[in-house]
Amino acid sequence: MQLKALPGTFYRAGRLQPVEPSPRARERLRLLQAWEALRDKGLWSVECSQVLQVPRATIYRWRSRWKRAGPCALEDGSRAPKRRRQTTWSGELVQAVLELREQYGWGKDKLVILLRRAGWQVSTSMVGRIISSLKGRGVLLEPPRRAVSARKRRPKRPHAIRKPKEYTVNAPGDLVQLDTLDLRPLPGVVLKQFTARDMVSRWDVVEVYSVATARTASNFLDALKERSPYPVRAIQVDGGSEFMGEFEIACRGSDLQLFVLPPRSPKLNGHVERAQRTHTEEFWERYEGELDLPTVRPALRHWERLYNTFRPHQALAQRTPAEYLTQCHPEMAPKPLSVSYVVDEYTGLPFRRANSKLGGAAEPLHSKGRA
Repeated sequence: MQLKALPGTFYRAGRLQPVEPSPRARERLRLLQAWEALRDKGLWSVECSQVLQVPRATIYRWRSRWKRAGPCALEDGSRAPKRRRQTTWSGELVQAVLELREQYGWGKDKLVILLRRAGWQVSTSMVGRIISSLKGRGVLLEPPRRAVSARKRRPKRPHAIRKPKEYTVNAPGDLVQLDTLDLRPLPGVVLKQFTARDMVSRWDVVEVYSVATARTASNFLDALKERSPYPVRAIQVDGGSEFMGEFEIACRGSDLQLFVLPPRSPKLNGHVERAQRTHTEEFWERYEGELDLPTVRPALRHWERLYNTFRPHQALAQRTPAEYLTQCHPEMAPKPLSVSYVVDEYTGLPFRRANSKLGGAAEPLHSKGRA
């Protein structure tokens, strides 16, 4: 008995599910159906094209493809060029590039020098295309990389996260930037200043310690919440070790969002970085008092009040942060201070002046911020 049947591919194709047209193909089919409906009503092809806002040549091309192969022909075709660039290098050149690459592992800029020394007339871009072709065909296999440098692993942060892109800063306290400043005013004297700046009101809170640790950072967090006239909602810090551990636990306990910067990106903390420069130039480089903590802390506290309530700020239209809060956010306005009281604080600071016995400007202070 002789059996006759169709090829197996026919039966396998019959078991395939129908392919749904893409949204672009469905839109083109809808425009074709609308075109036919408008033509049936007696409109000219030019009028139909104006109504549908589609060129007539495009409509005719779609209709021809549709009648020839159905709705699937309305899909986007390949945009690859029909005439492609052909390779012009020889097999000997390919073998030379392969041997040099496998031997040295260098890139095209160095390999082209070696090839020219060997007498080959070749360009850098051609060597790069040869290497790409070898990789694409699986002929050139790169050896696996072995990490040999002692890189520090990034610690896991149980509470700190990167600041989401959708997080917006609109009111005072929405985001306060923190940073530390390393101060070395005299040989053997090291001070650590913690600075916090609100991005909206430019209200600053500063404090100085002998060391910068997670414990001192958590103590500064308490001072920040106490001396800020607004409720602090979120804090942004860099990856310093002082902003980990106990500090992170304190932020979680206070229900504060903690955002940590990516590595090597101090520009994202630009407000507090600029504040560090202001405090260095206008306080530390003019300070003449003793450098022990019991003496320098009250002076720095006076300077903080002077900065927030008396010094005009260019970013606030020459207003002080206190004036800005009073005018724009009266519910957060700090307790007003008399001008005479603030001026007395200013004159009472141990600042070096131009007409002092020491004369001239102060010597530059050696300080560095944490990136």
